[in-house]
Amino acid sequence: MSATVEETEKRVEPLELFFDLVFVFAVTQVTALMSHDPTWEGLGQGMLVLIALWWAWGAYAWLTNYIAADEGVERLLMFAVMGAMLIAALAVPHAFDDDALIFGLAYAAARWLHIFIWAEANEDSTVGHAIVRLGLTALPGTSLLVIAGLVDDGTLRAALWIVGLSIDYAGPYVFGVSGFRVSAGHFAERFSLIVLIALGESIVAIGAGVTDELDADLVVAALLGLTVACGLWWAYFDVVAVAAERRFRRVPPDLRVRIARDSYSYLHLPMIAGIVLVALGVKKTVGHVDEPLDTVPAVALLGGIALYYAAHVAFRLRNLHTLNGARLAAVFIALALIPLALEVDALVALACAAALTSALIAYESIRFSEARERIRHEQDSL
Repeated sequence: MSATVEETEKRVEPLELFFDLVFVFAVTQVTALMSHDPTWEGLGQGMLVLIALWWAWGAYAWLTNYIAADEGVERLLMFAVMGAMLIAALAVPHAFDDDALIFGLAYAAARWLHIFIWAEANEDSTVGHAIVRLGLTALPGTSLLVIAGLVDDGTLRAALWIVGLSIDYAGPYVFGVSGFRVSAGHFAERFSLIVLIALGESIVAIGAGVTDELDADLVVAALLGLTVACGLWWAYFDVVAVAAERRFRRVPPDLRVRIARDSYSYLHLPMIAGIVLVALGVKKTVGHVDEPLDTVPAVALLGGIALYYAAHVAFRLRNLHTLNGARLAAVFIALALIPLALEVDALVALACAAALTSALIAYESIRFSEARERIRHEQDSL
């Protein structure tokens, strides 16, 4: 019996959510890496690791969208992947020094198992050709991360990472995604859940940043951090996720796979990266509420918000071919607040971030109230 399931039957399975727990831990490790080394180098390394982890997670989102991962041998193979991803996550804090080779080998195992599982479960020759094309960049790209673990020069190691990830990411554009099929509801839900998981990391960062006894400033900082997280959540789940999934369901299959590639695999990465950066900024703020933020945490906090909104602007531009002026303005306002964040206490900088995210939501809720109600309560005819 084929492991492939029809779109009308496809739901997010418990095994997929179980699999995501490893990704949750990996994201936490990325934040820890950057928090322990809050320099431009540490920030760059953290983003490279996140880019790698995101591509691996996204690959399995495509896979479990197509096969019944909780059936037969696929379940055991998914457990094996979880083991590889867990080892990679454990190696994240030292992925560019002592544990570079361990990370490279574990990450490569997860990426190569992805291709093996897809080939093993597939019975469609058209999809089979698409899987072969996928391997043309996935195999050499991840091999460079293994090679990076064998070199001692830090600059060369980083260069190998960049080249390897660039090759891997280029695959779906260079060779296309024809031959693949996408179950729209499952796919959109899968990516919505991972945004929710990333936002959860920003909540965890609040607790991780508290190292002293609670006082009034820490309580305020925690509530402001939660306000920022709520604002980012609202910006995605109130209308964007609903409207995007509805359109995603209605487009023809060929267009659907291209939207899946562009809007979800690619454009959700800067959303996740923005959230992780905000988590870093919040963690550093809660740890030093009465001191100005250093440059990297200030850039992470407000630049992360800017990156998150910029991804939303690009997401709408790709799907609706219209520009979201309010969120584009929020991008520039967030960037303009970075110099201020370097001069005032961290608590004030966090208050500015909370005010910005809240003001955007208030403006959009009032300005587009009728459209918002129509989108949120429209009955999907599919």
